[in-house]
Amino acid sequence: MQKDSPWGSLAVCDAHVHFLSHRFFSWLASQKPGLDLETLAAQIGLQLPPAEPEQLATLWTRDLDRHQVARVALIASMPGDEESVLAAAQAHPERFFAYAMASPRAWPSTPPLVDAVCLFPAMHRYSIHDEFVVPVFEWAAQHQRAVFVHCGVLSVGIRDKFGLESRFDMRFSNPIDLHALALQFSKVPIIVPHFGAGYFREALMLADLCPNVYLDTSSTNSWMRYQESHLDLRQVFRRTLDVIGPRRLLFGTDSSLFPWGWKHQVFDDQAKALYELGVSHADAKLIFGENLLRIMAR
Repeated sequence: MQKDSPWGSLAVCDAHVHFLSHRFFSWLASQKPGLDLETLAAQIGLQLPPAEPEQLATLWTRDLDRHQVARVALIASMPGDEESVLAAAQAHPERFFAYAMASPRAWPSTPPLVDAVCLFPAMHRYSIHDEFVVPVFEWAAQHQRAVFVHCGVLSVGIRDKFGLESRFDMRFSNPIDLHALALQFSKVPIIVPHFGAGYFREALMLADLCPNVYLDTSSTNSWMRYQESHLDLRQVFRRTLDVIGPRRLLFGTDSSLFPWGWKHQVFDDQAKALYELGVSHADAKLIFGENLLRIMAR
């Protein structure tokens, strides 16, 4: 499947889509007694997902078809919900990669063989230096899987909409904390989303020192407003390409909810910025799809 772009046709693969399953919403409701999900969802225009993850996966495939998107990485939205993304990927193996969200404190003795594991140290309040994190990277090295580590600013918009607290701890958000593990597990692809989400300088330092570190481009990148000097998307891309080149950038949107579906505006904005920088068609193919496919290849 090819998508229209400033360069012509591109095979687009999205490295960052959240799979908000019915199980996830049931878990949200359990955190606030009396929360009426159906009523609240209707008030904010949200479409609650079907009970079966395969049905939600079908909704995603239809939306991806509409936007000419070839494949996406589906991120489970809570620890223990890897069954949902695995069911989606098994139902549509040509369209989805399955990413589990994990808390290393509860790392199972027999982990599911997903395509990647996602760590959120600030959300689950642990340091990436803690010893119980190492088995996650050992598993990834043994099975040739990737590890996704969220760094920087973290917010979960759906929790805010439902009036739920997010007691995160940003002490554990610096990409530099990954340096030792990235060196120790040099064959494991490590994905840092949102260009470090406010730790742009630190994310570039880490990626420059560790060739197994990849940066994903997802979301609106509103973290740019925190920088001392004004940055726009073109400047972010220019600086990143200067430091690590095009082979370690992964296009992503941070799409998550229906009825909004896949965030085509994120693609439009990023494609425009890269095209205006003079990025070649060959490098655009790397960033918008080929890099992710290479990482996921077994």
